[in-house]
Amino acid sequence: MVAVTAAFVGWTILNRFGIDPGFADFLERKTGLDRPLRVPVWLRVLDVHIAFACLAMIAGVANFANGKSPHRRKLHRMAGYVYAFSVLAVALTSGYMAPYATGGKAVGMAFNLLNVVWLFATAMAVIYARGKKIDKHRRWMIRSYAFCFTNLGTHVMLWAFVGLLGLNYDTGYAVSVIGTIVSLFLAAELVIRLRPRS
Repeated sequence: MVAVTAAFVGWTILNRFGIDPGFADFLERKTGLDRPLRVPVWLRVLDVHIAFACLAMIAGVANFANGKSPHRRKLHRMAGYVYAFSVLAVALTSGYMAPYATGGKAVGMAFNLLNVVWLFATAMAVIYARGKKIDKHRRWMIRSYAFCFTNLGTHVMLWAFVGLLGLNYDTGYAVSVIGTIVSLFLAAELVIRLRPRS
């Protein structure tokens, strides 16, 4: 998980600021929008979104490492709050970008639903951690952290649906987003059920 997180964070930063800094390839696929897209504002919001998404991935993976020393517990708590704040920032910026989602209203609604579920799972993880109900905290963190991989899962499915199966981009993107959200939810529940209880 650490290797996948590091690789994806590195690729995301390289893609945003090196390969396609203007996101031209992605933006030219946004057709049929109900409102005009102000590209400079959208790109600034995207930068905040990417920064906090990467921070959430890093803080989350760091906190899945075991450690029982008081020093490790303090770092765990600090990283946990960084993670929770990052998820909030990602959800807020995603809420701004959802109406401009590639693939139409269904994708925008899927992203907004994801934001609500992700915030709820993260809030439950924080509540159980503060109540020292560690096993419940871990279960809700698994659910929350799974959604950090939404963008990665979407890209993998998009490659399969558009690149291999030949769907048009809008349809492929919509199927990929919805399929990824459902798949990550199911994967988290599977991990929870297979994980040994503490």
